[in-house]
Amino acid sequence: MKKIIAAFAAAVISVPFLSAPKTNAISFPLKNTINSESAIVINLDVDTVIHEKKADEKQMPGQLVDIMTAVVALENCPNINQEVTIHQDIYSYLNESEYKDDVCWCDIQDEDVLTVTDLLYAMMLTSSMEAAETIAYTVGDGNVDNFIKMMNDKAAEIGMENTHFTNATGMYDPNQYTTARDMAKLTEYALTVPLFETIATTFKYNPSVPNVDRHKSHEDWIWTHSNGMMDPQSGDYYSGVKGIKTAHLEQAGRSVITMASKDGNKYLLVLLKSPLTDPDGNTAYYHFGDCKILFDWAFKHFSYQTVLANTAEVGELPVKLADGNEYVLAKPKDEISLLWYDEVDTSTISKEKIVWYKNELQAPVQKGEPLGKVTLEYSGEELGTVELVAVSDVERSVSKYNLYAAKMFRKSSWFNKAILISCLLCAIYIILCIYSYVVFKSKAKPMKPVYAVPKVDKKAPPQKKKPVNRNNPPRNK
Repeated sequence: MKKIIAAFAAAVISVPFLSAPKTNAISFPLKNTINSESAIVINLDVDTVIHEKKADEKQMPGQLVDIMTAVVALENCPNINQEVTIHQDIYSYLNESEYKDDVCWCDIQDEDVLTVTDLLYAMMLTSSMEAAETIAYTVGDGNVDNFIKMMNDKAAEIGMENTHFTNATGMYDPNQYTTARDMAKLTEYALTVPLFETIATTFKYNPSVPNVDRHKSHEDWIWTHSNGMMDPQSGDYYSGVKGIKTAHLEQAGRSVITMASKDGNKYLLVLLKSPLTDPDGNTAYYHFGDCKILFDWAFKHFSYQTVLANTAEVGELPVKLADGNEYVLAKPKDEISLLWYDEVDTSTISKEKIVWYKNELQAPVQKGEPLGKVTLEYSGEELGTVELVAVSDVERSVSKYNLYAAKMFRKSSWFNKAILISCLLCAIYIILCIYSYVVFKSKAKPMKPVYAVPKVDKKAPPQKKKPVNRNNPPRNK
């Protein structure tokens, strides 16, 4: 119950962070060195890389290719319960390999009848090459090359950019290569494929078909997982470890992909190319020792920590026309909790990369209004981005706004348009006045002079003038 509660709490606390863009890998330092040449450590709960070592360096995968063989079979075999008769001639060519020490067999004999599921268990638990080759032949419709093409197509589909497969068994081939990062991508994908995790994490398996003609005691026909960390009787045992696949090649050392859970946390490890022997030439299993170092380190030093509280004041923006303080404080919209290394102070996480939606605001501003976003960074790597919102309301000053409106009216486009229209109307009026005056002047005619000359009747006889009596002039009436 305690583990369930812890897992639920981890999921809840990480939700805000998971809503942000996917984070980049942050490789925190290890106090102890590991012998594996390439490594990657992933917290599966939040899909976060916490350590890596040459994770993009090309290595030979060995029998780790069985993970891809299982994925292709599970996704393309219409009936994994179908029975398949084992034919030795399908895989007998392996006996002719110059790398015979790399060949892995299990107790499967010619003419045995097994289901595809049985073959998958044999391959994943014991690295059985006869099982892997039979699966490839069966699912590839009698053509192993078809199956290998399906493997490479699937690798491209899930983004394994530095991987190439040439066989389904894991036998040495200089043209077959992968990286720790690519194998992590493959394993995370495989864990989503139905039945894969069940098969890959089973410790012991008894085939479903007895085959008593060749296996007299069916109860004793047991296949055991090659990951010694799962065996309580082994000196390599580690509590909480599950599967997934081991590999070894004379040319590429030992490799392992496994996962472990503790206190609600689950980690996936991919380790490639650890030495086969110690300095004295004795057989060594450094890859299991590396797993213990990494699991102990992860479970002891990593926990979910609040790196940015939703009450933290991250920055401020100026606010025009405000009634009171002429700025508004910004805070994260959500509290950010990360899986973090306890020996690295969270104060070293940079919160300086802020992008504001606007350089300046205008009142009123509402509490919770989006203002911008801040990106968290550590050692130059982005951890994620969260939106910033206003801490409080900012009211608008009426007097400031009225003064601002008056000033802005003269600068407004409507004001300029009104002035332009007024000037245009005035110009039209003046033109009309001038036009009317010109028309009026053109229509006016000048008057000819008229002189007062009495009209004379030429036919009437001339009148005689009366004599004027100078002594008695006429009186005015």
